[in-house]
Amino acid sequence: MTEEFYSIDTTTTEWEASHNPKLGVDLGRLMLRKDPKNGAEIRMIRYPKGVLNPEHTHPCGHGIFVLEGTLRTHKGEFGPGTWVWFPQGEVMEHGATEDGDVVGIFITDGAFEIWYEDDK
Repeated sequence: MTEEFYSIDTTTTEWEASHNPKLGVDLGRLMLRKDPKNGAEIRMIRYPKGVLNPEHTHPCGHGIFVLEGTLRTHKGEFGPGTWVWFPQGEVMEHGATEDGDVVGIFITDGAFEIWYEDDK
């Protein structure tokens, strides 16, 4: 399969409301690329003000490049311009502070799934 060039204007493209039943809220996401071979993803994400995704793990490593707001994690808080990497299998928390929404670019190194610690 040959890939073709494309571009996405993220300022005019409608974001998907991704309902997270664990949190009871919609998180915003805008898929930018999903690798057809290994499922790795690049997407934009938005956590609403004060929403924290509680302890969970993933079967892939992933990172968040913070564009707007402050990303709250189990290891501290990180502002715009910061790249944060979460290794595969690490128990983590991340979301937005009470100050406002957080927007970032979310990149995985494989197929994405989420497993919550209290569901085990």
